[in-house]
Amino acid sequence: DELRDRVKGVSAKPFIETVPSVDALHCDIGNAAEFYKLFQFEIGEVYKNPDSPKEERKRWQSMLDKHLRKKMNLKPLARMNGNFARRLMSKETVEAVCELLKSEDRHEALRELMDLYLKMKPVWRSSCPNKECPELLCQY
Repeated sequence: DELRDRVKGVSAKPFIETVPSVDALHCDIGNAAEFYKLFQFEIGEVYKNPDSPKEERKRWQSMLDKHLRKKMNLKPLARMNGNFARRLMSKETVEAVCELLKSEDRHEALRELMDLYLKMKPVWRSSCPNKECPELLCQY
């Protein structure tokens, strides 16, 4: 009986108690999804005309997908996965997207944003950033 009570006691508690949080992979996917939308908005110049119809937005998406497929062999997905996210978040992608943009100022802004993202990536991928990359954490 005592052994049975002990076993019950062990199985009644979870093996490892964790606080639910977002892991690095899902952070990558979430950030890539936002950048993917940003790329589409830049192609459509939403900063000039924020009230674009749905058909226009679909056209920007297909334009981006075709260009990324041609330039980077990056095939569009219905649901973003980690591999797609990692390939999307690169300087190579920004250069490809810049080819679709008209404004030189927007090219620079997009390059700067991606550089900042890539520079800060070690901070939020690290399990203990203040020990592993303190100088980057200060800049973050």
